[in-house]
Amino acid sequence: AELSFVSLQWTGIPNSQVGMAAEMSLTHRAPHKPPTLVLNFSSFSLPTRCSGSAAKSLLFRFLPFLRWLPRYPIKDWLLGDIVSGFSVGIMHLPQGLAYALLAGLPPVTGLYSSFYPVFLYFFFGTSRHNSVGPFAVISVMIGSLTESMLPSENFLESVNGTNATVNEELRDAARVELVATITVLTGIFQVALGLLQFGFVVTYLSDPLVRGYTTASSVHVLVSQLKNVFGVSQSEHSGPLSLFVVRWAEVGWGPLASVAPGHVLCLLLFLHYSPCAGRPCLTPAILPQIIVSTGISYGVNLKDKFGISVVGNIPSGLKPPVAPKISYFGQVVGNAFAIAVVGYAICISLGKIFALKHGYKVDSNQELIALGLSNFLGGFFQCFAISCSMSRSLVQESTGGNSQVAGVISSLVILVTILKIGELFRDLPKAILAAIIIVNLKGMFKQFKDLSTLWKTNRVDLLVWIVTFVATLLLNLDIGLAVSVAFGLLTVIFRTQLPHYSILGRISDTDVYRDVKEYEMAQEVPGVKIFRSSSTLYFANVELYAEALKKKSGIDVDRLIEKKKKALKKLKKQQKKLEKEKAKREKVNDAGSPSLPQNAEDGPGPAVIELSGGESSAPSEPTLHSLGLPQPSFHAVILDFSPVSFVDTVSIKILKNVRGWGAGRTTSSLRVSL
Repeated sequence: AELSFVSLQWTGIPNSQVGMAAEMSLTHRAPHKPPTLVLNFSSFSLPTRCSGSAAKSLLFRFLPFLRWLPRYPIKDWLLGDIVSGFSVGIMHLPQGLAYALLAGLPPVTGLYSSFYPVFLYFFFGTSRHNSVGPFAVISVMIGSLTESMLPSENFLESVNGTNATVNEELRDAARVELVATITVLTGIFQVALGLLQFGFVVTYLSDPLVRGYTTASSVHVLVSQLKNVFGVSQSEHSGPLSLFVVRWAEVGWGPLASVAPGHVLCLLLFLHYSPCAGRPCLTPAILPQIIVSTGISYGVNLKDKFGISVVGNIPSGLKPPVAPKISYFGQVVGNAFAIAVVGYAICISLGKIFALKHGYKVDSNQELIALGLSNFLGGFFQCFAISCSMSRSLVQESTGGNSQVAGVISSLVILVTILKIGELFRDLPKAILAAIIIVNLKGMFKQFKDLSTLWKTNRVDLLVWIVTFVATLLLNLDIGLAVSVAFGLLTVIFRTQLPHYSILGRISDTDVYRDVKEYEMAQEVPGVKIFRSSSTLYFANVELYAEALKKKSGIDVDRLIEKKKKALKKLKKQQKKLEKEKAKREKVNDAGSPSLPQNAEDGPGPAVIELSGGESSAPSEPTLHSLGLPQPSFHAVILDFSPVSFVDTVSIKILKNVRGWGAGRTTSSLRVSL
């Protein structure tokens, strides 16, 4: 029995394209004209001729509120949006102050960041329930950058020629200028990615990666706020392992007086931050506690008597726009890109969750543009980069919010605070803000439960989670993110390089084929090997594919090639020996008579080489049978290409070599069926 190796089966390809696929990948026939690759950009091309309808469509695309606002159901949605807007606005007030503290900026910048971007998102955003504004992870990324580039030690001034104190006014002004530049550059990146239809870039941040990164970031946030909760001063550090570098200054009465309000508020907020009939109850609890804490601080004069650190002056009114400092661009371009990607990833993740729940669609590219414009324009007004907060978004959704009208109302609440009542919170202790920050991390710390879930479901995703968490914890936020993304991409490469290889068998009385090792009812087709890989073929795994095919089929091709070479070498020696003997006989025979017939002991001779039916004058390639080598137990191999989405040139070359195993060069003649 001759071996017909390889039979290639391309599943999932229309019959009309099978012939072309065979010619492109595995043919040795006459050269043909290669197929032409046609790229169709009609799905996202802009009209070549300007018209009113085209301009209207483009306007509605970049200003989504023009599409839904005229059809806004006032009776059904307005009351819920008003209640939701006031609730979220009340949350914006303490969180804006607290996250500005986390970013190393004056508290008023947190109020600016809770007003301008939120108001702008109303015009450009497509999510109805996302609450944009300051977010802990983004704030701590900005804070690590301000501490590394503009540490407090750079602004020390001597007092009376002996003691040195930090000039906070100069430091804050320099940091505001730096952060405004970062915010503008972040917005530029986001708008550019959105216009280039690069919303898919967030797909490289898998869910385990994002959750591990935010969990590690919450640890950074927690550690950074311990100094405010305990009321002690700590020198600033940045870079790798900065989380574990702690040097506390001398402790006096301040810590003892500051620990009490911080701990008490933490306890109260934890008690109130629990589901109450399916709704968060943080909103009615947090504002009275802030008011009471501010009143106690003002009445007892905690700052002067005990040295308690307070928020300080909150200037009233809005400031005119200021251009960013372009000289910073080169120093912060990498950090700005990281902030842009992380902020967008968190925002689009929350947006898709709410969109799926309430039955509407979120445009990923338009969300990039909306966030980018909010950051870009906000940077001119001393805002820092924003994203979406899960706690505020949940409150906005659960309190009846149905559209971004709630966001406009919450921004108006902050506007009133900036113009009129912001200065009333100047005596609010920073320990209270630190407690608010820590309590808002409760949801992120719950993500540690992912470890047990991923252990049961997917160990590779668990490894991504752990590596992301450890890298971010040890290497700081910017380097940790780069390492995490690189590791996540490596896992994809490893998965394609180490796929699951199987031999398929047919389940009796059906047309279903399954792995014979996993399904007892699956039986191999007699004389046929059906080989399948769970991954596509490309240069990185095609060699492993060929090796797995050898192993699964049970054919040691390399050994057969070696034996064939030895047999052919022996055959050639015998042929040369016969030719020499024949030449000697011709010399001896003066009459030139034909040589005598060969005896059996003279060797196998050329007669054992089979001749092709079509070419009687030339011997065919030696086969396993003619060479006396062992025969495989099957006569055909089918390569199941159903998981293969593409093949590159390296794969085609290797597949040609695989076909060569049965093309007469190694085993037998080739019959290709597709």
